[in-house]
Amino acid sequence: MSDDFEDRLQSAIRRGQRRGERHQQAARAAELTEEEFKRLHTSHRLVLSDRIEKAIDGVAHYFPGFRTEMIYGEAGWGAACYRDDLQISSGRRSSLYSRLEMTIRPLTASHVLELRGKATVANKEHFNRVYFVPLLEVDVDDFARLIDAWVIDYAEFYASRN
Repeated sequence: MSDDFEDRLQSAIRRGQRRGERHQQAARAAELTEEEFKRLHTSHRLVLSDRIEKAIDGVAHYFPGFRTEMIYGEAGWGAACYRDDLQISSGRRSSLYSRLEMTIRPLTASHVLELRGKATVANKEHFNRVYFVPLLEVDVDDFARLIDAWVIDYAEFYASRN
């Protein structure tokens, strides 16, 4: 068998084991207190908001002119990068705004971990996405891969437009 097949097989087995563990955790959900949900959400939020910050800093690094900002509070925790370009065409000036923003939303009564992403390139919305999973079923690695995928999607789209 090829090494690629072996790697994929082992990865599938690990995913299945994690899924089984998450189902067992879901059975214990009724036993969790609100304070335990808050601690679990905070733990995931800290890891993922750090991942968001690093990924968005990468976009700003590869595309000079982008400024970064941290986002925290009622909107969630995460980061954004943005730029405002001046375009002159036929003697007319116009402004072209581009922005990538990602946040982990605050804990709600539904006890989910929610990732939001918004992207604009040259005044046109590229995407507005939401992904959420019940707190007891969260796989932080899945969220990290999704963050990376959204940032890469934005970088590719932005590069194709400029």
